[in-house]
Amino acid sequence: MLNDQTPEAAHLKLKRLREVLKDLRHLAVAFSGGVDSTFLLYVAHQELGVKVLALTAMSAFYPDRESEEAVAFAKAHGIRHITCAVDELAIAGFADNPLNRCYLCKHNLFGVFDKILSEQGMTHLAEGSNADDTGDYRPGMTAVKEMNVLSPLREVGMTKGEIRLLSMEMGLPTWDKPSFACLASRIPYGEKITREKLEAVGACEQLLIDAGFRQARVRHHGKLARIEVNPEELPKMLLPENRATIVSGVKKHGFAYVTVDLQGYRTGSMNETIQQ
Repeated sequence: MLNDQTPEAAHLKLKRLREVLKDLRHLAVAFSGGVDSTFLLYVAHQELGVKVLALTAMSAFYPDRESEEAVAFAKAHGIRHITCAVDELAIAGFADNPLNRCYLCKHNLFGVFDKILSEQGMTHLAEGSNADDTGDYRPGMTAVKEMNVLSPLREVGMTKGEIRLLSMEMGLPTWDKPSFACLASRIPYGEKITREKLEAVGACEQLLIDAGFRQARVRHHGKLARIEVNPEELPKMLLPENRATIVSGVKKHGFAYVTVDLQGYRTGSMNETIQQ
C-alpha cells in the first residue's frame, strides 16, 4: 500500500498544505472520519487550533461505526465538532437513484453545512478529496466546485498513498483504514433507494467485517447479494465455516441468493455499466 510512495515528495506536499491552511485563518472541515478527511482535519487543527471546526453528517447512508469513530477522534484531539442529521431521501429525485445521485447529495450536504458556517461566523469549508479522485465517475465533484468548497489535498496534489504514509508517521488510527463510500453506492443506478435496502447492505457488510474481512462490499441486485472482498481474501470466503455463516447471515436480511464477485473489491464497480 505504501511501498510506491516517496517520503520526500509527500513531505514537500505536506509543507505546502500547511502553508495553504495557515493562510485561511479559520476553516470548517467536512469530516466523515475516513482516511482523507481525518488527515485534513488533523493537519488543519495543528495549524489553526481552535479556529478549526469539524462538521459531520449523521445519516442512514453511513453505518453507525463511521460516525462513532468520527466523534471519538474529534473528542480525543480536542477539536470542536458539530454533528447534524441529514436525510438524503428527502432530496427531490434522489431516491430514484439517478446518475447524478452524488451531485444531489453533496449539493444538499454543503448547503446544510453552509448554514452552520453562517451561524458560526465562518466562511471557509473544505472537503477531503485527493489527487487520485479525478478519475472514475464523480459527479459530486461538480457540487464541490459550484458550492465553492475548498479541496486542499487536491490543491497540493497529494495522493491517497501519500496521505496514508503521512497519517502513519503522525500516528493517526486511520492510516490503514479501508476505503468506504456511502451505502447508496451499493444499489445500481436507476434502482429505487429505500431505507430497507440501505439497512440490509449495511448489516451484511458488518457481518463480513465481524467475520474478519478487511474490505467488503455487498451490492444489492434485488434478491441477489453480490459480495466483493479483496482478491487475496477470496479463498477465505470459500472456507466451509465462513461460507455457511455468510450465506445464512445474508439471507436473514432479505436476500434469496448470495454470490461472490470473482473480480474482488474495486472502487466504483457500479459505475462499470455507465456509458461514458
